[in-house]
Amino acid sequence: MKKIVKLIPLFLLGGLLLHVQPTVLDQGPEKSKEFFKRMKSERITSDQSVLWKNFGPGMSGYCEEFWCHPTDTNVMFMGPDMHVAYGTWDNGKSWHTIKDSDGDGQDLERVLDIAFSSQNPDFAVALERRGKVFTTQDRGRTWTLKHVIPHAAKSKHTNAHTKMAIHPEDDDIWFIGAGDFWNVKHNHRSLKAPRGLIHERAAYGYILKTSDGGETWKKVAQDIAPDSLDVARILIHPTRPNEMVIATNFGVFRSEDTGETWKPAHQGLPNNLPRDLTGHFDPETGVHTLYLVEQTMYLPAGQSIETRGGVFKSTDGGRQWTSITGDLGVDFSQITYYHHRSNYHRVLNHWFGVNSKKAYPEYPRHTYSIFNRIVVNPQDKDELYLVANQRHDKSFGPGDAWKTEDGGKTWKICARIGEYWKEGMDREYWLGKGFELGTNVSFAHLQSSLDVQSETRSANRMLAINSVGEVFIGINQQTLRSNDGGDSWQQVDDFETAPGSGKWIGRGGSNLPGRQMLMHTGIEDRYLLCSGEHGLWQTTDIGDWPDRDAVAVQQIEGQVHDVKGHHDMHSISTVAVHPKDPNTIYILAWRQEHLGKLRRTTDGGKTWENISTIHVKKKKAKNVPYQASLLIDPEDPNHMYFCSIRKPVQEVGGGTRPNEIEQGDYGVYRSTDGGYNWALSNAGLPKHASVRRMVMDPKDPTTIYACINKRGDKDPSGLYVSHDRAQTWEEVPIPANIQGVNNLFIHPESGDMYLSCGYRDGAYSGGGVWKSSNQGKKWKRFFEAPYVWQTEVSTVDPNLMLVNVPLHRKGRGDSFKNPGIYLTRDGGKSWAKINRGLGQPDKMTDIKLDPKDPAIIWCAAWGSGWFKARIDR
Repeated sequence: MKKIVKLIPLFLLGGLLLHVQPTVLDQGPEKSKEFFKRMKSERITSDQSVLWKNFGPGMSGYCEEFWCHPTDTNVMFMGPDMHVAYGTWDNGKSWHTIKDSDGDGQDLERVLDIAFSSQNPDFAVALERRGKVFTTQDRGRTWTLKHVIPHAAKSKHTNAHTKMAIHPEDDDIWFIGAGDFWNVKHNHRSLKAPRGLIHERAAYGYILKTSDGGETWKKVAQDIAPDSLDVARILIHPTRPNEMVIATNFGVFRSEDTGETWKPAHQGLPNNLPRDLTGHFDPETGVHTLYLVEQTMYLPAGQSIETRGGVFKSTDGGRQWTSITGDLGVDFSQITYYHHRSNYHRVLNHWFGVNSKKAYPEYPRHTYSIFNRIVVNPQDKDELYLVANQRHDKSFGPGDAWKTEDGGKTWKICARIGEYWKEGMDREYWLGKGFELGTNVSFAHLQSSLDVQSETRSANRMLAINSVGEVFIGINQQTLRSNDGGDSWQQVDDFETAPGSGKWIGRGGSNLPGRQMLMHTGIEDRYLLCSGEHGLWQTTDIGDWPDRDAVAVQQIEGQVHDVKGHHDMHSISTVAVHPKDPNTIYILAWRQEHLGKLRRTTDGGKTWENISTIHVKKKKAKNVPYQASLLIDPEDPNHMYFCSIRKPVQEVGGGTRPNEIEQGDYGVYRSTDGGYNWALSNAGLPKHASVRRMVMDPKDPTTIYACINKRGDKDPSGLYVSHDRAQTWEEVPIPANIQGVNNLFIHPESGDMYLSCGYRDGAYSGGGVWKSSNQGKKWKRFFEAPYVWQTEVSTVDPNLMLVNVPLHRKGRGDSFKNPGIYLTRDGGKSWAKINRGLGQPDKMTDIKLDPKDPAIIWCAAWGSGWFKARIDR
């Protein structure tokens, strides 16, 4: 195969004009023999003619962190929690993965910090959860692994550190703090542990310093506190960079020799337990003002509590701090809302370790939440914002964000959601304080759900501000922006095709667990898309949207139907459509609301009902077994089937253990009455088999195949068939070297069968795609790879095929460098890798070829929603 070195000076990506460095590009498909040989031993570059476009929807998990470029307002980055990372270079109109599409998918999985150079706007350093340090030289479009911090954490999978800083006058000097300070879900403070908790995923006790751009490192600040030092922020004076201030779980410290030695700097702080630290520099006066929010402390005060903490500032580099807490807080005796009072006691129960309703039954006349983030407007040192996380950080409301415009004399709630504000509860109290009433946050598909629920269920994990004072927060799985000083907030994850349409076009920054995509639904151009946490979606018309290749989606089950006190099914594992009525749809869920139920609509998704319960979890368990392959007999729809997976390998999480299930089991389920009653039907299958997928013979619905996957060396595996509608099973002979059967595709016209095989620890020879053209009597290896999850063949043009290759564990047998999606246009004679635009090539959850247009392909990702691409034929 020939390669070309080509300089593309400019190209258009999703409306974004990008400059691309010289690179080596594969020139089209490569003959299979040579391709498989190269794929086994070297990194393959994707076919650049195929570009995947993420159509969302936006968040689903939470955005952990958000960073604004210090000088270029068009450039921002976000680090959501589903192992993705995105950048925008057009001020948020579109978002693009910053992960390496042709890598192993393990880069930039959970980005903990990005630090920018003060001298070179194109240079930045990124830190992710495994202790990997990356650099960029092109304003964040591409990143290069620079250093891996030696593993000091107990966890084998993470080596978390906290925040970074770059010397303002020397881009070769960087600092990285050790610790797990920002682990908001698991690092909860209390009166017993006000400094936070020690987590096995992190290293503690030092700051790393490099003076040669990451080539060599040394530890500093090792002697200022015990080995459990947890670093929250590192600030360097903009013009006197030898002066530094750090916020840690052991207080504030100051250095005057570029971090070599440190002294305490907490005079004036009541607790010396900082939660966040930021700074404002006035170039005209040269004044560098530091702002700090303390850990809120609750102390007994008779039948009530005393609150101690607040917001502080320093104009002398942290030597002396003065309070700017002002009138921050509320008279909780005036808050009558049940959920806020309940959440208040939940927080105090944790803080004191006692039943606070009994110990402290009187509500305090003045208190405030546990705030964990602070920013200051670079254009106005008196404009500051605070946020609290009511759901994850053991804090309480009311309000998700607070603001001062007068340097801390007065504070107001500036982000308001939920029924409390929408219905104007405690109206007289808030009006008396001069506060606004009503909600002021605009969401996408979450709007109806959040309008009726309590804001105590919301959570804000991040807070950022750009160089012109525009503010960014993230409430309840939506990224929000205010361009008017917090008076209003608008979601920036999706575009609505028209106001009020409920049809959304993602901007490319999805954090959604994409699951099964059903392309044959009985209605032309309606595809059904399953998701974790955010229900069931359908593709829909784009109206007058100018980009005619865009994809709009509409939620038909999930948050869109939530009402007060009731939630619809949110985590959809598999979907099926009644073969004789396309408005009748069935879904199953493995977690959250209605888990283990078979749910049905008969009006195309307007209303839903549960018609049976298959699995019930035990009280303390979170989930029931993952389900897949919901099938309906096209000739007799009373016959329905699905499988519950014992050893899930593609889903979020490690699965459910047998002792967590109250009702139900693993394996094949069958119903003979349209889903109202179900029976486990594993006769003939191996003991402890993990049935990962089932396939109905397209020409004989009484014949069903079961794919037995494996996750460990000792797990059984194989292909099994039933000729009596899943009542009994028998093994299908397949080559002995196959290790794990993950999926089966049967072409509806030719009958050709394609087995997707292998497992994460398996031998290279045991995986790949195996083809049979004689009903499974003989098999031949068709595609060589150590591990394949799925193979799909076009029903329009059988020469078009897709293969989904996940990450194969390295260091055991032959290494493999090329997870992702592979395309053949000529029936397997030649192949091309087509990962361009994907951020999770190592764990794509579904692939499909369009049932009408052979030039369109689709895929779903583990934590980044759904994608569409066009291919040249």
